[in-house]
Amino acid sequence: MRDLVLQCAGVAGIAVALIHGVLGETKVFAKATIQPESLRTLIRLVWQAGTVAWIGGGVLLIAAPSFGSESARHWIVVTIVAVYAFAAAANAWWSRGRGFGWKALGAVVVLAMAGY
Repeated sequence: MRDLVLQCAGVAGIAVALIHGVLGETKVFAKATIQPESLRTLIRLVWQAGTVAWIGGGVLLIAAPSFGSESARHWIVVTIVAVYAFAAAANAWWSRGRGFGWKALGAVVVLAMAGY
């Protein structure tokens, strides 16, 4: 059962990452006026680096049960929980507790810890 919960955390993590990436492109950068253009490009790439990292974390959470190593599972879960928890805390601080992002990120953290 804990394998399934961990894999659900991975799927949720990937979903959150994809939402983050799409909203960044359609809501944030579609309306932002950042000059010079090279700075705008850099900020977009850094934004999407988070998206890619969260997708990678989700993939690792999905794959962790198949590694057959408790040590690998431990370090994958601990690392991904730290990454998502930091993102959840930063999002909660930025949004002053309003919004969906930190709650979705927090749900991934809770699922990953439950599947640990």
